[in-house]
Amino acid sequence: MSKVLSIHPENPQYRLIKEVVDLLENGGIIAYPTDSGYALGCALGNKNAMDQIINIRKLRKHHHFTLMMKDLSHIGEYAKLNNSGFRLLKKILPGAYTFILEGTKDIPNRLLNGKRKTIGIRVSSNPVVQSILENLMEPMMSVSLKIEGYEFYNSNDVKEVLHGSNALIIDSGHCPPEPTTIIDLSNDEVLVLRNGNGSLEFVT
Repeated sequence: MSKVLSIHPENPQYRLIKEVVDLLENGGIIAYPTDSGYALGCALGNKNAMDQIINIRKLRKHHHFTLMMKDLSHIGEYAKLNNSGFRLLKKILPGAYTFILEGTKDIPNRLLNGKRKTIGIRVSSNPVVQSILENLMEPMMSVSLKIEGYEFYNSNDVKEVLHGSNALIIDSGHCPPEPTTIIDLSNDEVLVLRNGNGSLEFVT
């Protein structure tokens, strides 16, 4: 059964963050608030947890996950990025953006998007997400929590759908579902694929 953990939205309690991190490190999955609504996450490369998330979302088997990162300090391990692209990311992140970048050759194929070998990167401004990733010390695999017929604004909405799963649900108050702005930098140019919750004034 799902457990709900109430974490302060601005000053996350360390003991609770440690509980989340321990669960992730032991193969668990979490439903967590971001600056663009709730998402489902698991530890990097945990195939069993990824399969659980795919089952919850009813996604195709090889659905591609986004890397949720604390910051850009290790982005070179996962994606190729030229100097102008790095300056752009550094200027507007953290925030409600998803960047599509060319993946490095050393990362697993399940993280890459089809023949183009691209990868989605996010750096959320949400303090709870930042605290989780700081203590996990590696990115999370993540997908937005979207299920037809449901909208997720708080932990009660999430629990209604995930009550039969073993996902840990994080409650940090109101969390409206607002899509990220998706920007493709995989071809050395700025291509806006979706204008969502992120401002575009920085990328024109």
